[in-house]
Amino acid sequence: MAASPSTARAINDRLALRLLQREGPLTAGRLKQLTGLSRPTVADLVERLTAAGLVAVVGEAGEQRRGPNAKLYGIVAGRAHLAALDVRTEGVAVVVSDLVGEVLAEASVPITGEAGTGPAVEQAVALVERTVKEAGADRLHTVGIGAPGLIDPASGALRDSTGLPEWHRRLVDALQERLPEARVSVENETNLAALAEQRDGAADDRDTFVLLWLGHGTGAAVILDGTLRRGASGGTGEIGFLPVPGTDGLPSATDCAGGFHSLVGAAAVAELAAEHGLVTASAADPVAAEAVRAAAREAGPASAGAASAGARFLDALADRIVVGVASVVALLDPGCVVLGGEVGQAGGEALASRVRDRLAVVSPLPTEVRASALGGGAVLRGALLTARDRAQDELFGSPVPWCSDPAG
Repeated sequence: MAASPSTARAINDRLALRLLQREGPLTAGRLKQLTGLSRPTVADLVERLTAAGLVAVVGEAGEQRRGPNAKLYGIVAGRAHLAALDVRTEGVAVVVSDLVGEVLAEASVPITGEAGTGPAVEQAVALVERTVKEAGADRLHTVGIGAPGLIDPASGALRDSTGLPEWHRRLVDALQERLPEARVSVENETNLAALAEQRDGAADDRDTFVLLWLGHGTGAAVILDGTLRRGASGGTGEIGFLPVPGTDGLPSATDCAGGFHSLVGAAAVAELAAEHGLVTASAADPVAAEAVRAAAREAGPASAGAASAGARFLDALADRIVVGVASVVALLDPGCVVLGGEVGQAGGEALASRVRDRLAVVSPLPTEVRASALGGGAVLRGALLTARDRAQDELFGSPVPWCSDPAG
């Protein structure tokens, strides 16, 4: 059945907006080429989008023959402002951007929660408000939050998890109360990191892969056929609880000590580095990442065959990591595993190649092992990307599933 005129216009408008989002400013002539629409149809949609305040003339294409097609049309970036938050156990980072994703302001603050839940929440909300003001934004359209812990797939709320600060859950409600016009959503930090790696990072050529998060916490995110998989309770990827050999016991329902996290969490990595004489033992995340980074610079890829302390440390760390990677590969056969988080990025190819070599010995399934391109910054990037997608979907109109071909 043919689309109605109004549906066809909506399809064409959204197609043009997506092209402007992806390509940047375009002339009407270039829009005609990319969409396959007729010149009158393109002229009509440009007029509609301009009247709606979504598109504006942002310059000229520099063509020798001046005319309507020489005008460059672009998305009105200031139509909406967005915020993204990376909420960690020890602090919060925030960025504010315009509708096309250009960062206008960013800031971070350490928050321990020792002063109490209320003061911790107020400190985080005040940081967001200051950053919004610095960005010159009157209000926020969408706020995306990345946080550790489980997200209830039914309600989208951060679930009460043992070991996580109470102010994490309170923060979401406080932001919605202080920013009543904003659409506030929260997602697991590792899931957001995986989405960012797929869009802008190490997995930009993959629609199926697993991100293994190696940092203060340990987690995994699963993307199959281009779709993020959360599981029945939102717990897909809680690999820190995976029972593994080499620990002192078994994890419990409320504590991942004794699980895979005990082998590869930041504290365990720092202790392993200290055993190899590289650092003084410390549970601080930067210590673990810096030890891995220094060792990777010294040791080089696994094929280098170096016997330095750094190489031995990376070998030992890869022995631990491959236990979890092999389990994921055996169950999901993703074809690609990205070593994410601060430690995964710090290890680079030196660590990834070691894990890859060990995986080839214990698994019959061919699997690429790649280092993160975004590291710890992937959570904030993923939160911003999801906030931007949500805002654009609302402002541009929801996509029509069957509209693969434009109507002319």
